[in-house]
Amino acid sequence: MPGFADSIETPAELIALRRELHRWPELRFQEHRTAAAVAQRLLAAGCSVRSGIAGTGLLASLDSGSPGPHVVVRADLDAMPIADLKDAPYASAVPGVAHACGHDVHTVVALGVAQRFAAAPPPRGRISFLFQPAEERPFGEPSGARAMLDGGVFEGALPDAILGLHCWPDLPVGSIGIDERIAMGAKDAFRIAFRGRAAHAATPSRGRDAVLGIAQLVTALHQGFARSLDPGDLAAFNVGTIRGGRSQSVIADEAEVTGTLRTIEPPVRARLRGEIERIAEHVAGLLALERDFAWADDMPAIVNDPRLVTIATGVATDLLGTANARVLTRPPMTSDDFALFAELVPALYLKLGICDGGPCPSLHSGAFDVDERAIGVGVGMLHATVARLLASGIEPGRGA
Repeated sequence: MPGFADSIETPAELIALRRELHRWPELRFQEHRTAAAVAQRLLAAGCSVRSGIAGTGLLASLDSGSPGPHVVVRADLDAMPIADLKDAPYASAVPGVAHACGHDVHTVVALGVAQRFAAAPPPRGRISFLFQPAEERPFGEPSGARAMLDGGVFEGALPDAILGLHCWPDLPVGSIGIDERIAMGAKDAFRIAFRGRAAHAATPSRGRDAVLGIAQLVTALHQGFARSLDPGDLAAFNVGTIRGGRSQSVIADEAEVTGTLRTIEPPVRARLRGEIERIAEHVAGLLALERDFAWADDMPAIVNDPRLVTIATGVATDLLGTANARVLTRPPMTSDDFALFAELVPALYLKLGICDGGPCPSLHSGAFDVDERAIGVGVGMLHATVARLLASGIEPGRGA
């Protein structure tokens, strides 16, 4: 692996735990087995642990006893409702559920960082390790990050910084990606339902066809979105589900779509939200259909704190070499509810290279897997970054 530091190794116990979690994945707010396995190891390492936050969330802490910054490392616990398509001994044993987004890796990386600091505590400050349920969200379902915040995870005293990372198939194993500003985009999910009037298919004039309306809506939304973008706008749009009708012989009286809008800049976000609403109202009016429109799952962009970016870039360069400290300048359209923590305190969200050099399945794919050497890179990177932050005495302020 070019540029991979010889000093960075992945402990066998972390690989074994990652494979255990991968084989027994758990969906949002059901991560009981996962949380118990992590809590057991945190307690064995000497961390204090609060469990049951937002149901299955954990917060572990290590306090040096000397004044200094409070830094949090966050990981997500949940898997996805996707069938595991891999032919591997650690492939999911739970039908229709898989770790297709790398949360098992995020979990063991954060655990590995906690174990390192427990073995050699920092001379000053405090470190917490937040293991969050339910990062993945179906339409309209609550965010695990929001549930932990509402559950008082920080007990009224916000930390000075929060750090996290995400597996990134676009980067080779041995590398770390550091976004200059935006680490994840903003996401808005929508549901548009049309209601018409049922009739026999032989007498269509007596009905109001909701399926026809939805068909026209999908085309109009894609066309309208494309024509609403200016050069330089970064945005992505998708219609992900269509539901409607009960019989091939009936003019459907109900149909709906759900989808997502993903953006970076707030003005573009506001403009495109307005355009989607306008198009839905227009299409419904053309066919005399009633319209229900709902936004949900709105999530802001993750904005990296510039001072944390500078620290992490220096750490990655020292740890992995200049070629493997990848400064990323084009924001991705993916989203993560880590953004809710980043709204409150200075944040840094890193991209962990996981690709072994061949074709790498994408996130949210049933074939998703990682080169497990990435675990050691993630542990080393987060441990060194937190250590440097605590040692420097810098308490970072909110970046622009």
